[in-house]
Amino acid sequence: MPVFMIGMQRSGSNLLRLMLNQLPGIAAPHPPHILERLGPFESSYGDLHKDSNFEQLVSDVCRLVETNPVKWESVDLDPKAIQDSCRERSLVAVYGAVHDCLARAWGGTDWLCKSMANVHYLGEIERYFGKSARFIYLYRDGRDVALSFRKALIGDKTFYHLGKAWDEAQQLSLALRRRVPESQFIALSYEELISRPEPALRRLCRFLGAEYSPKMMEFHRSPEAQRTAVTGLWSNVSQPLDSTNSNKFLKEASTEEIRQFESVAGASLDELNYPRHCIERGKEYRINSATLSALDSENKLLRARARKLTKPVDLNLRKPQALLMESIRVRFA
Repeated sequence: MPVFMIGMQRSGSNLLRLMLNQLPGIAAPHPPHILERLGPFESSYGDLHKDSNFEQLVSDVCRLVETNPVKWESVDLDPKAIQDSCRERSLVAVYGAVHDCLARAWGGTDWLCKSMANVHYLGEIERYFGKSARFIYLYRDGRDVALSFRKALIGDKTFYHLGKAWDEAQQLSLALRRRVPESQFIALSYEELISRPEPALRRLCRFLGAEYSPKMMEFHRSPEAQRTAVTGLWSNVSQPLDSTNSNKFLKEASTEEIRQFESVAGASLDELNYPRHCIERGKEYRINSATLSALDSENKLLRARARKLTKPVDLNLRKPQALLMESIRVRFA
């Protein structure tokens, strides 16, 4: 059974996937973001019914997995075997095939992909995997998500840009909830997960048809957690659950930042029952072109600064995959 975690990064997705990885039947690796990274290039490979084009795509997917900052331990991807196991010649088919290979290698019958950006590829996922797919919508107060991104190497940095991205991801997830059966979709908030973890995990296990294990609460002791924690971006996964890690934006974000976020993402905050603090419904303000230009410049500056402040070990772990993606971009330029 393929399981897809959707929403937006910095919402506790690594925490939850490590918890689920403790279940014997589910393989939940750190994702190489196959659809997000190679999806924009799929048409550039040409007609995938041509053997050489499809072989190149499969090769690139395998290399993307092999260069992932957090290795897929004990997984040997044979490109020929991957090709032969695809039900069709498409990126989503290759994506499914490598995860099937992972599940077999890890002794699982099901696999989970926690690449939250898959929310932008739901059409292809639904088409290919059909009713066998299960979706876990993990969401977190977007203002805390924005605060987390501001401290991270990846992603935008202003509350305006992050508010727009967060709102889009939530609306895509909520639209999926409205169109698929309850048997395929479950929603879980990060705040519920950290404040009432056992009931939340038991509910999630029932949805997946799995038996709850106390080992899920010991996720931080697992070898997979230790491998993940070597990079600063996910270093906290080697620590026990922090039940206080919410509403930090109230102390660390400015009133103007919160106003910007609530102006562009208020509808999603309302639908997910997160109270507004600075902008009442119906009183959102439009950001004029001059302010938007300033925010774009600020965002660019802060992203560059975040990269400069990143520890060399983190950059080195990401370098092989970054070089691979650059070679693919050059190839199709």
